[in-house]
Amino acid sequence: MAAELPTGGVIYGIRLRSESVYRYVGLTTKSAEVRLRQHLKIARSGRKTPFYDWLRAHEGDEIDVDLLDCVEGLDNLGREEIFWIRLLRQDGHPLLNLSEGGLGPMGIEWTAEMREAARVRSTGRKGVSRFAAENPFYGKTHAAEQRVKWSRTRKGQNSGPDNPNFGKFGSDHPSFGHVMSQEARETLSKQRRGTGNPNYGRRASDETRAKMSAARKGRPRPSSKRSAHTRYHTNRGIKSDKCPYCIEEPD
Repeated sequence: MAAELPTGGVIYGIRLRSESVYRYVGLTTKSAEVRLRQHLKIARSGRKTPFYDWLRAHEGDEIDVDLLDCVEGLDNLGREEIFWIRLLRQDGHPLLNLSEGGLGPMGIEWTAEMREAARVRSTGRKGVSRFAAENPFYGKTHAAEQRVKWSRTRKGQNSGPDNPNFGKFGSDHPSFGHVMSQEARETLSKQRRGTGNPNYGRRASDETRAKMSAARKGRPRPSSKRSAHTRYHTNRGIKSDKCPYCIEEPD
């Protein structure tokens, strides 16, 4: 019998036992104590954020977690976290949260100062990535119930106006001017060939094929592969090592 998915959770606050002000507010579908242990483990792994830097600066037994609220419903849980973060900040609590709260990585828009600070913190830091058999999750898969839970909580979070980069174009977009290296392009190409291609072995339905045909109708297209080679390679002075006609032509 499949385990019942959580429909709510708790809002918790983390502080020093010697102080009454909170330094972090979070939400979890587990207990606040379990979430604190997870935070301490992540801090020991070396993650660089203001909150985890603060955790590493104190002994584990100096840290305390309080239950602030119990909430029914995942949507309400995200809204309550936003409410508590706003309330405590208004009351003068020096919270180290990077965002205003809510389900998922919403609301964080990196400023130039934040990016520079992150660059300085990470410069010279040794990587902690573990691949293949060295990764503790190697060969395992997440339970179907867990995947359904993630699908429900993340649905629509980064679409439309909820996307932090919604409406940003040109130089306003964080990826503007970024060019992927040839090595990275080749790596992605190898990963997506054959069975690695998400469309491998699949065939578009007749309805989809009809839509594609209608969208391309009237658009000028080369009449043959040879014509395409002339248009896109010969006429532009380009030579592709994947084009059989380019290979045939003498240099």
